[in-house]
Amino acid sequence: MAATQSVGARTGEARDDRTPPEGHGTPSRGQGTPSQGHHGKPRTGRLRGPSPQAVGMLALLLTVTVWAAFALSARALSTSTLLPADAALLRFGVPLVVLAPALWRRRRRLAAVRTGPAAKIICGAGVPFFLAAMYGGSLTSAAFVGAIVPGMVPLFVSALMVAGGKSAPRGTQAAGLALIVAGVAALVWRHTAALDADVLLGTGTLLVASGLWALYTVGLREVDLDPVGSIGLLCLPSFAVIALLVLTGVLPTGLADAAGGDIALFLVVQGLGVGLCAGLMYAFAIRRLGPERSSVVGSLSPVAVVLLAVPLLDESPTLPVVVGVPLITLGVALANRRSRTKVSADA
Repeated sequence: MAATQSVGARTGEARDDRTPPEGHGTPSRGQGTPSQGHHGKPRTGRLRGPSPQAVGMLALLLTVTVWAAFALSARALSTSTLLPADAALLRFGVPLVVLAPALWRRRRRLAAVRTGPAAKIICGAGVPFFLAAMYGGSLTSAAFVGAIVPGMVPLFVSALMVAGGKSAPRGTQAAGLALIVAGVAALVWRHTAALDADVLLGTGTLLVASGLWALYTVGLREVDLDPVGSIGLLCLPSFAVIALLVLTGVLPTGLADAAGGDIALFLVVQGLGVGLCAGLMYAFAIRRLGPERSSVVGSLSPVAVVLLAVPLLDESPTLPVVVGVPLITLGVALANRRSRTKVSADA
């Protein structure tokens, strides 16, 4: 406004009597009255788009849906004609095929990524994570996968932040992390008392997978790549590793004899859903919201998985699941409360 007035003064242009200057009887912009044009007609203001935080949260909500499908597929793999290596080939191969032209244009930026952050991404969401999640899911249930893997991420992320010199969790965040631990304990206490070795081994493997995913979450924040580049950084070496393991016979494959329906299901869920869509949305959310706040996705994923597992996998929620999942959900929400307050204050 000041610049406009200066130009008018220099050129000698007279102001329109019908449009008095602000502060002299005419409400300024933003006070609820549209500005007037040259003919007295109101001009509509420029519409504001959604805030970066709102877009990031939308991406997280969509990621929840895909992650729920991932947890269900991890459990369904045990009854499928596919083997874990087959699912991994689809998981990492499909995004490479779809994004091949875009990844080629980003080849120099991918080659310039530092070793440390790249290792966090490749290990955190690559072959080690995938095999751990699939194996843990085959020994437990979809509820365990959906609750433990994303639910424990805030705890591991906080530990990584403290190790990196950040402040230790306090107040409601510390209480939330304690509730997460209590929820996981509630899930497994019955199996501990009964010494169910398979479930305990599966739970431990899922905890490893959750810790790896926390590495991935932090690593995404440390690289200067867009979401497409982040997927390429993850899928290129992961596909190469799993293909090498299959070709050398280290991991068996049944892809040639698998049922067409199983291949199509895992291609859609793992390849297009988890590998492409969730990868893009989660990387986008990390860049918009940061790693701590993005881990709030774990507060909704367990509930979605439990609800979907009933009609799709015939899993009936047990008492430990009914107690443990809400504790984890509440814990994740509290664990991220401080981050949300900080972001709001900064905004």
